[in-house]
Amino acid sequence: MTLDLFSADEDALPSHEVICPGAVLLRRFALPHEANILQALHSILASAPLRHMHTPGGFRMSVAMSSCGTLGWVTDPHGYRYTRINPENNQPWPAMPAGFLQLAHAAALAAGFTDFVPDACLINRYEPDARMSLHQDKNERDFSQPIVSVSLGLPAVFQFGGMQRSDAAVRIPLGHGDIVVWGGPSRLRFHGVLPLKAGQHPLLGAQRINLTFRKAG
Repeated sequence: MTLDLFSADEDALPSHEVICPGAVLLRRFALPHEANILQALHSILASAPLRHMHTPGGFRMSVAMSSCGTLGWVTDPHGYRYTRINPENNQPWPAMPAGFLQLAHAAALAAGFTDFVPDACLINRYEPDARMSLHQDKNERDFSQPIVSVSLGLPAVFQFGGMQRSDAAVRIPLGHGDIVVWGGPSRLRFHGVLPLKAGQHPLLGAQRINLTFRKAG
């Protein structure tokens, strides 16, 4: 089902909506940080370009990925994991910009999670038809820390399920600047993104960028 009480209108006022215990939608929360985010993102991706990784089973992911921070997430025939070195260039991942840290901390605090200091930011680029199947974020060491997920660019439909993959998932439309935070009793809920519909965003064009902040180490 779709959570229709949430509006994706970027001109509306910011809002704070509880999805379920431990999970909060902060509509338009990132918009005041938009210019700094996009400027920092350009610099990060110049050092660590996006790429389509392959799962341990050999499946090419439709979402292109990169990372910044002390740790970056990778997938290859050896499995899913965090690394300190970008395997594409054998260099450390780009440092996490101060503006990224401030936004992640502020969003976590607004959702009720104090003292969140992420050490990894996964950068995902969705182009039309790209999707993310239902999964759990469980490669991190400390499940007491939340996930902070920032949406930029084209609108998408976020799926937020239960503790089992077979549980029914709520469908939540996300727009440019929206942030979803989940932790506590919701930390290991399955979640994903439905195939992205074609369109043009005035700043980012025919794509959606998703930043997900984690305490991985």
